[in-house]
Amino acid sequence: MDTRFLESFLIVVEQGSISGAARQLQLTPATIAQRIRTLEHEIGCALVQRDGRNVHPTENGLAILEQSRAIITGVQDLCTIASGHAPVGKLKLGAISSAAHGLLPPYLKRFFEIFPGIELHIMPGSSSVLHNAVLDGIIDAAFIVQPPFEIPQSCVWQTLRSEPLVVIASDNIRETDPHEILSNNPFIRYDRNQWGGRLADEYLRRNGIWPHERLELDSLDAIAIIVNQGTGVSLVPDWALPWPDGVHLRKIPLPPPAPCRNLGFLSQRNAPRRRLINRLLEILQTPLPAMQPVELPHAQT
Repeated sequence: MDTRFLESFLIVVEQGSISGAARQLQLTPATIAQRIRTLEHEIGCALVQRDGRNVHPTENGLAILEQSRAIITGVQDLCTIASGHAPVGKLKLGAISSAAHGLLPPYLKRFFEIFPGIELHIMPGSSSVLHNAVLDGIIDAAFIVQPPFEIPQSCVWQTLRSEPLVVIASDNIRETDPHEILSNNPFIRYDRNQWGGRLADEYLRRNGIWPHERLELDSLDAIAIIVNQGTGVSLVPDWALPWPDGVHLRKIPLPPPAPCRNLGFLSQRNAPRRRLINRLLEILQTPLPAMQPVELPHAQT
């Protein structure tokens, strides 16, 4: 079976027409139609049905869609592994929200400029969920918080950013001692199911601080907005911009050395798409001249 014919079938289904697939592949509609007929003859059943100018997959065509995509992806991976030319293929990545919104966009822009043939799919999730997805081979790599346990030797970890814990408070709180602020004001807790939230909880316990807790949330953006409204104070990592629009918070550093949430890149050492992963890692390790120092807008210390 010629995999080009299988790829043509997939593009016909995606475009919904023979002519649309022909334009994408820069072939004539007659060539695309002939490929579909040849594929149907080899498989032994009709894969598409025509409704005027539109084309839809038959029940049999729907049945083979996912497997067909897997075959084409596998062929692209083989080409990537064997070729010394510009890499092509797909990468399935995971990213926690603060990485997806703050750390990644400028790097992804550069990545696509250098490697336009690589397609990225990014799955959101918590660090623990994405960590397990990498180990299970569901995704190729993930941008997560460094786990509070030893990383398996089968994996590669690269720290990209260290984010010290800071106390955040609204402008109407004038105290300057971070421990006093945490002890004397209602507390908005960073979810202890998150590894960063666990780090904050350990700091409070280690320093004998038992705040009056009002809320426990897993969203750093939501915590910043609630603190900005004067509902309470919080202890969070100094995560990368952008923070939510319109917040005017005080950011009070902890006594040194402050614990840090390490944000990094986790992948399997022998991942099938290791070459593509390495290309992305090269971009991540290259400083971006246009990047500005990470500061909280209107922050006071």
